[in-house]
Amino acid sequence: MIHTRIYESVIILNATLEDVQIDAEVEKIKDFLQKNGAEVRAVEKWGRRRLAYAIKKKNNGFYVLYEFKAPGDVIAKLERQYHLNENIIRFLTIELDKKALKAKEVGHKMPGSEPPQQPAAAPAADAKGGTK
Repeated sequence: MIHTRIYESVIILNATLEDVQIDAEVEKIKDFLQKNGAEVRAVEKWGRRRLAYAIKKKNNGFYVLYEFKAPGDVIAKLERQYHLNENIIRFLTIELDKKALKAKEVGHKMPGSEPPQQPAAAPAADAKGGTK
């Protein structure tokens, strides 16, 4: 029996692609997963976002998340496809552990899964160095 696990894979596509091209890339990866024995559980298009730093001279990217159940050997094949695709500028694939899966089923957010909050403005200091 082949042991399958649940994975999440996030890719960043070149944001200069047209929406039709992005949809085609998303479907191409989904089809690849299915042809290699993976069960695609979810595909989430997070959209265009500014990158924290330039990657391959790009400042923006289109983020897509795939959640799928697959045997471990599919991951190497998938990441090989990512490397060969010039429209994918970055990717990360992780195996979901039991704690993360349980939190997803219940609908809770995992610690650290929310975007960082902007720090509150520091209180103004008076002439003596204390705060008002």
